[in-house]
Amino acid sequence: MAQRRRSTVARRVEAATMADDVTDATDDICLTPGADPERTAQGRALLPDARSQVALADTFRALADPTRVSIALSLLRQELCTCDLAAITGVTESAVSQHLRVLRRLRLVKSRREGRLVFYSLDDLHIRILLTVCLHHIHDDGQQHDGLERVLDFFPGLPQAPATESATGSASERELVKEGAL
Repeated sequence: MAQRRRSTVARRVEAATMADDVTDATDDICLTPGADPERTAQGRALLPDARSQVALADTFRALADPTRVSIALSLLRQELCTCDLAAITGVTESAVSQHLRVLRRLRLVKSRREGRLVFYSLDDLHIRILLTVCLHHIHDDGQQHDGLERVLDFFPGLPQAPATESATGSASERELVKEGAL
């Protein structure tokens, strides 16, 4: 088992070093040792409670499976039954049912019975937004999306990140956003 783990790690390291966009490991190390106590305290204060962190990790863990991602993406714009999802994903209905059980438990999908058929859809708009934003993120080639941070205004209670020129535009743009002009 330990040998298998080492070989898996070795393969991941080898793949990472071969990637075009690998950065030097020293880029991730502070040149000045010692954490800033004020920023560290603020960072800890901005973290959600442990239960929320575990639930978030469980959500991403569920979406780490390519078949579950295919199921979720198939449900972005329509509801489908198990046999439809099996045909789309290329796995058995039994396997789709097992994946749906995991997704239902995490409230990523919901079901609706119509006679003898059970139709599945994404649980709510949050999941559609999550999947859509993730898809755009992997295809955007690092481009900035001016004004996208305004989406966060729809989610009250989120801690606000400190404003930076690069993240939120110029000071005048931030004022326009506050006034509702942008």
